[in-house]
Amino acid sequence: MKEVGEVDWKRFEKFLLSEGCHFKTKHSSHNKYKRPGLLRPIILPRYKKLPDFIILNNLRTLGVTREYFVKKMKDL
Repeated sequence: MKEVGEVDWKRFEKFLLSEGCHFKTKHSSHNKYKRPGLLRPIILPRYKKLPDFIILNNLRTLGVTREYFVKKMKDL
């Protein structure tokens, strides 16, 4: 599986906001984001470096590809 690179939670949050998600709640060290049309919320731990599996699971929930994410992150 190809890695998506080092991404901290603040950069991933910018990506989520650009995709139409909005902040819902904060619980301990995790933020919850919602977007109309999603079956479940996006849970984002506030880590300095997010593990690839967290990024990929959240991308799957959003319905976007890894390639789209990498391209979009270059623009942010």
